[in-house]
Amino acid sequence: MAEAPRPIIIVKRKKVVAGGAHGGAWKIAYADFVTAMMAFFLLMWLLGITEEVTRGGIADYFKTPIKSAVLGKKGTNVSVIELKGGGKDAAESKQGLTTNKTKALPIKEINVNKAKEALKREEMKKMEGMKAKLDQLIEINPKLTPFKNQLLIDVTSEGLRVQIVDEKNRPMFALSSAELSPTARTILLELAKTLNELPNRISLSGHTDAKPFANGGQEYTNWELSSERANEARRVLIQGGMLEDKLLRVIGLSSSVLLDAQDALNPINRRISIILLNKQAEESAQSEGSRQTVNIKDPRSDDDESAPDANASKVEPGQPVPEVEVPPAEINQKIVGGNEPVKP
Repeated sequence: MAEAPRPIIIVKRKKVVAGGAHGGAWKIAYADFVTAMMAFFLLMWLLGITEEVTRGGIADYFKTPIKSAVLGKKGTNVSVIELKGGGKDAAESKQGLTTNKTKALPIKEINVNKAKEALKREEMKKMEGMKAKLDQLIEINPKLTPFKNQLLIDVTSEGLRVQIVDEKNRPMFALSSAELSPTARTILLELAKTLNELPNRISLSGHTDAKPFANGGQEYTNWELSSERANEARRVLIQGGMLEDKLLRVIGLSSSVLLDAQDALNPINRRISIILLNKQAEESAQSEGSRQTVNIKDPRSDDDESAPDANASKVEPGQPVPEVEVPPAEINQKIVGGNEPVKP
């Protein structure tokens, strides 16, 4: 019997040729690893030499960078941070700059202070400009030039002040009267239009000297006289063309604010004062009418006051009422906190 033919088996072996000694793929991976480790250890070193507050600020910055930059949280500012062991900045040493080691102020506070200073400077420039305008008006106006010695113009803490004063031979008002003289009326009428063109609100006040009335000031005093003179000056200014809305305050000050404190009877103390208020003085004057009185209430409630005290001693009919000492503080508190107003 013949043998069956055997199948032919072909074995294919893949020949793997390993990289030679000069293969560079592992070098690239190792270089990346070393670079990452160097950056990591450098970060650890920087965090180790900084303070806790600075680290907290850095963490906040990476969480919310815009919020931290705007609010200026502690530990996150634009000032230079000096690292221990670090060298000096070459650019800084060349240009002769110095590092700001002082604590940075909040950005908002710096801006507010600068804004206030800029506002004051701008307000002062406006006042000086208005003063120059009034001085020029007095010089070129033939109706005001003869009375320039009676017009005193200066800049005060409240604003630009124009004072119309008396002279011995040229009084502004009749003696002990609120009737304006022709001279004073002419001055006020000429000033009215110019005052109306200026943007500032006006405070008008009347002043007298310290000479009392013959009756001893029992019924009519310098307070009434100065108030009536200020009001009369208001009427003439409005008659001359000034809008009534520009007036913020009309008061009489009697002889409480003397222009010549050394001589209380000097005619120069009898005057009308017109103040073009600056913004701060105007806001202060407007806030006077909006102030509210705060009453101190009795700590005891109404129910406690109406309910009888169980510990109070009872008084039998016909027996004298015992005296009770009340501290002055409780008396004052009861008066202030009562429902009825205290009459003078």
